[in-house]
Amino acid sequence: MCNRYRAVSVTVVRDVFGFTLLEEPQPLYATHGTGPWQPGPFIRAGSAAVGQWGLIPWFSTTRRPTGRGGRPISTNNCRIETAATAPSFKAPWARAQRCLIPALDYDEPYWGTGRNVWWRFARSDGLPWALAGLWTEWTDPATGEVVPSYTMLTQNCDAHPLLSRMHKPDPALPPHAQDKRSVVPIEREHWDQWLHGSSQQALELVRLPPPELFSHGPADPAQQVALELSW
Repeated sequence: MCNRYRAVSVTVVRDVFGFTLLEEPQPLYATHGTGPWQPGPFIRAGSAAVGQWGLIPWFSTTRRPTGRGGRPISTNNCRIETAATAPSFKAPWARAQRCLIPALDYDEPYWGTGRNVWWRFARSDGLPWALAGLWTEWTDPATGEVVPSYTMLTQNCDAHPLLSRMHKPDPALPPHAQDKRSVVPIEREHWDQWLHGSSQQALELVRLPPPELFSHGPADPAQQVALELSW
């Protein structure tokens, strides 16, 4: 899963993804770091928008959704395996409301030293990531405001030599059964298929990226540690 990433600027949205953010009023968003419930840009079929990172399902009465008993639920990540069935996400998936989330890089926790060191993942080619997501619009019952929101899709990465090194391992489970999660990058030649294709065509694009695609290291350069890859 991902809880920290850096969004691209409006200039990159225009020059790389081909859309100008003209909607009014346009919320500000931070390119130095985006966390759950904060605003960020996303690309949907035919346009770009700024919305809340943390999808607001149709049944929610507040911008931060809650489940039974009023307990908060996390919706900034969605498991691709249950996107079609999970109550919070099945409606956008059924309506093919897939999106691309432009990111300069994203962070994951590395626990190889016995403590968390935030590890940053950029692309080795210098381009921004286009991360797979779902989006929707929710109407605030108190004000009538239409609020866009989105979630980032995740996939199992237990078999990946680099990504499997992230997140705190469960000592009770073998390496192949940890169910560690990572984002789903969509390559440029597949953007149209992800945004406009059928559900099956979209699922065909869910794959772990090759290790050589990554430029990575500690988010804080002062926290240099050795990272052994599980090749």
